[in-house]
Amino acid sequence: MKGWMVLLGALLLVLGLACATWAQDKAAAAAPVTVIRAGVLIDGTSNSPRRNQVIAVRNNQIIDVSDAVEARIPAGAAVIDLSQATVLPGLIDAHTHIFLQGEDPAEGGYDIQLLKYPLAYRAARATVSVRRALEQGFTTLRDLETEGAGYGDVGIKMAIEGGFIPGPRLFVSTRAISTTGGYPLEGYAPEIEVPKGVQIVDGPVEARKAAREQLDHGADWIKVYMTHRSWVRESGVGKNGELVSQPTLTVEELRAIVDETHGWGKKVACHSYGGIGMQRALDGGCDSIEHGLQLTDAQIAQMLRQGTWLCPTLSVYYTDWAAADTPEGQRDRKRASEHEVSFRKAVNAGVKIAFGTDMGGIPWTEPIAQEFPRMVEFGMTPMQAIQSATSRAAELLEMQGKLGVIAPGAYADVVAVAGDPLGNIKILENVGFVMKDGKVFRNELAVKQ
Repeated sequence: MKGWMVLLGALLLVLGLACATWAQDKAAAAAPVTVIRAGVLIDGTSNSPRRNQVIAVRNNQIIDVSDAVEARIPAGAAVIDLSQATVLPGLIDAHTHIFLQGEDPAEGGYDIQLLKYPLAYRAARATVSVRRALEQGFTTLRDLETEGAGYGDVGIKMAIEGGFIPGPRLFVSTRAISTTGGYPLEGYAPEIEVPKGVQIVDGPVEARKAAREQLDHGADWIKVYMTHRSWVRESGVGKNGELVSQPTLTVEELRAIVDETHGWGKKVACHSYGGIGMQRALDGGCDSIEHGLQLTDAQIAQMLRQGTWLCPTLSVYYTDWAAADTPEGQRDRKRASEHEVSFRKAVNAGVKIAFGTDMGGIPWTEPIAQEFPRMVEFGMTPMQAIQSATSRAAELLEMQGKLGVIAPGAYADVVAVAGDPLGNIKILENVGFVMKDGKVFRNELAVKQ
């Protein structure tokens, strides 16, 4: 008798769960539909745009994409008419710093943030940064460290997800990791303990522990600095023009971080300019190379073998150049010229490339999409550049089919511009329609009904 009662209870529990699931599915199916009429659709994966498409959205998800002549628009559906615009997936910037503001050296530069600015003040500025990103059509950011603001990015992410502030989806890396002598603040009296912009480790044990701490506190990615500084080396008799960057972590230290992070099902991004640090980054198993100013042919081949991503951040190296006749000015110009060569080689070789800007190093008042013309100038087609900020960046984030595409099952992150970005990529600097998660955030393009 007791056994029958247990079995009956179990059956009733299963039936109850099935009924609850059925009720939830029915409620979702009954939710109102929003229909977007797209004059031209760049869906994030196709190599050619499609004209006169209809995108159906329910809740926060795209449920259908079809030709306008075949589309069935449900009765009562809200219609957003973008028939005079080009519609794209929400854009993804895979390398930002919402806690940086392109600091002005005349106002104290990088150091003043850590020495004088309260974390609440920096967090308030970060809320402005994420809003500006969303206004420009960037519905997802991979934010690669807080520059001394601890786990502030986790808090900003929580505030966005909770609906308290507007902003993109955030994939955060919290504090980042480097070694003693490998990151600012620097240049102060040795007897004074100053804060650092990253978490400092020395040795594989400390490196693994730092990764564990950051992952435990909410890091989606781990960011590692494999190089520090870059300068033009001077020989005994004159300048030979060679760009040099200081290596930081050893291969053993990096491998401990990568092993731990991969064990958590997460990935490691490595800041690396070139030289020894770049080679250590690749040998240690980094998932993405950030910047990659100097890539040798052998290193590009290794990236292809290992499936390593490149997030190049081109535009930031064309800002704030020192005078050409100074060592700093020569360094600035050398960085840019070397970077162009490396990027072109990576594109031609078929390296996996994701769009990233290093915004924060560039003031957030500037257009994020300024990166697109650089990518096209240096060898990408406009469509390749757009895909680097849509489906390719989504692949980097392991969000294929959910982000960076206009397709059934994807999140309803949709943007639009007036004109043809394939004919003039700079048009992407003027996004006039932004939908994130099925909610319209900005609408300056829809035709009045």
